[in-house]
Amino acid sequence: MMNVRTAITVLSVFFLSLFAKAQYTIHKMINVGYVYQNQSFGEIGGRLLFLKNDDVIYRLGGSALMGSANSQFAIMPKLQADVLLNFEKNVDFYHSYYFLAGVEGTNKYVAPKIGVSLFGILDLTGGYAFAMGNAGLNGKKMEGLNINFTLNIPTVFIHDMFK
Repeated sequence: MMNVRTAITVLSVFFLSLFAKAQYTIHKMINVGYVYQNQSFGEIGGRLLFLKNDDVIYRLGGSALMGSANSQFAIMPKLQADVLLNFEKNVDFYHSYYFLAGVEGTNKYVAPKIGVSLFGILDLTGGYAFAMGNAGLNGKKMEGLNINFTLNIPTVFIHDMFK
């Protein structure tokens, strides 16, 4: 558990030092989705989106994965970091899709991932999860194919809906 805390601290300091040099706009988002990681999970959480221009976008987030493993309900915390890229210029529908690369980690596995994002709101990613030691969830090993389908809802949008 101490290694996970150390890794989170180092990553946080690294990302915060990157953002301290330039002025990035920060947007808050709520995310809901589906995760397949050797078992089906529902996901709900929050993300921070950092952008200076629309070509490269950084996202950091935390969420909870909820599902049933070996017929027992389980909840896993998840941290994630993504980079969204789109360098296409002079298109009619400006920056409608982004290529996504990132990593997600729980207390049971770490999974690098790649995928696509539509407007930065609808994500479809896939990767491979590597189990952390012998950590399992209710006796089930969390290793193998990792698929994510996520809807990111900007909180500004929610605020504007209820005005």
